[in-house]
Amino acid sequence: MSFRAAWSLTLRKRGLGMRGIHSPGSTAHGKEKMPPYTNYHAQRSYPMPEEPFCTELNAEQQALKEKEKGSWTQLSHAEKVALYRLQFHETFAEMNRRSNEWKTVMGCVFFFFGFTGLLIWWQRVYVFPKKPITLTDEWKAQQLQRILDMKGNPVQGLASRWDYERKEWKK
Repeated sequence: MSFRAAWSLTLRKRGLGMRGIHSPGSTAHGKEKMPPYTNYHAQRSYPMPEEPFCTELNAEQQALKEKEKGSWTQLSHAEKVALYRLQFHETFAEMNRRSNEWKTVMGCVFFFFGFTGLLIWWQRVYVFPKKPITLTDEWKAQQLQRILDMKGNPVQGLASRWDYERKEWKK
C-alpha cells in the first residue's frame, strides 16, 4: 500500500481530517476575529462603520463609556471628543482633507522622465551609430544639384521651380 492510500485511510478514520477545521468565511478556529484586526471601514461614501474604531478599551476609556450612559450635559467637550474618537477614526473634515500624495506622484513622474531622458541621451552617445553620410548638408546639396541637372520632373517638381539660365530659384 502506498503512503497516500495509508494517509487517506487514517484521515477517514479520524473524521473530517485537517480540511474540516475552517471554512473560507471565518478564521481557522472559530467565528471570532483575531485581536488586532477589526471590520472597521469608514469612508466618505459610507461614513458609519459596522464596528467602533477602538474595540479594546483601557480602564480610562471604559470609565468614559460608563459615564456616556448618563446625561450628556455632564460631559465636557474633551470627553465628547474622546468618545467620538473611540467610535470613529476621522471626522468628515479630516476625511475630506486634501492629501499631499500628488507631490509624491508628480515627483515620481518627473524622476522617471529624467531617467528616461538620461537613458535616451546615453543611447544616442554610446549605442546608436554616427549619422550616415547621406544626412550631411554637403550630400543634400549635391543630391539637389544632381536632381536639377537631370531636369527631373520638369512640369511640377523641383526642376519647374529652377531657373536654368540664371542658375537660381524662380521667384
